[in-house]
Amino acid sequence: MKEGEIEKEYNWLVLARETTEFPTREYNVPLEGKIPYDFRRIEGFAKVLNSEIERDEALELAKQQIEAHHRFLLQQDVDKIVEMKTEFDVKQEVYLHAPIWFVKYDYRGESYQLLIDGATGTAIKGDIPQKGFGIL
Repeated sequence: MKEGEIEKEYNWLVLARETTEFPTREYNVPLEGKIPYDFRRIEGFAKVLNSEIERDEALELAKQQIEAHHRFLLQQDVDKIVEMKTEFDVKQEVYLHAPIWFVKYDYRGESYQLLIDGATGTAIKGDIPQKGFGIL
């Protein structure tokens, strides 16, 4: 038997889109570059995806994800979880539009996708061609 506590503070990202697959745990939102949203500064070719879930739904989703994360952390240390309780203290909610570029490309007859952070230019996630990659 083992007792203990996990005390953590998170900036937890909840993607407010229902059908988009996005690596929310792997992506660190660059909050230091955050500026007020101004639709007039968006390029004409860009597509702005708005929220599809309400505030309460986003909070509940964050709580579920944090509980699952804590369960994962506990399972690294114990064989069986008898009881687990998670308490939340939400200090601030921030709604933001992140400049993510969704790049779709074809390589040797297969389609791939690359997600790029538009603020920093770094790759967030990308499909890597397996078929004939590196062979000219």
